[in-house]
Amino acid sequence: MQLTVARIGRAHGLRGEVALDLRTDTPHERFAVGTRLQTEPASAGPLTVERTRVQQDRWFVTFAEVHDRTGAESLRGVELVVEAAESDEDDAWYPHELAGLRAEHVDGRLLGEIVGLEHLPAHDMLVLRETDGARTLVPFVRAIVPVVDVPGGRVVLDPPGGLLASDAANLVVSDETRGTDEG
Repeated sequence: MQLTVARIGRAHGLRGEVALDLRTDTPHERFAVGTRLQTEPASAGPLTVERTRVQQDRWFVTFAEVHDRTGAESLRGVELVVEAAESDEDDAWYPHELAGLRAEHVDGRLLGEIVGLEHLPAHDMLVLRETDGARTLVPFVRAIVPVVDVPGGRVVLDPPGGLLASDAANLVVSDETRGTDEG
């Protein structure tokens, strides 16, 4: 099975450089100069990393097969993939591993089922189908998802009040957010 380690973003400059939307915790290893990466769709690759740079926590890559902006623009949206056996990152899970896991509250209550993973700009979000059928996005951060037990078929959630649709009555809103000025 192939797993996505990055999605190619916009072209940058005139010489074929592209921005990457990372899906890996080890970009220095995945995108080392000389690394040959398979693509999805396969017709876009394979691509060989010729040069990398990081600017303001954003990764930019030039591939040996792409020499100009037009070529770089044609790669936008292409996924860079590796075989699952090559993936040995700790604390890294992929959508196919998370889908179907039982979601439990830290107190043991059943909250629902994980039905997917969405990659958003700030961080990944678990897609939770709550027991009443409501769809809720849960930030996939350790403070809220302290346990991911794929072999055990579950994730444990410690959501703040009001995050889940079933807990909307406990939503805490600050005075600043409300727009009231006390003082």
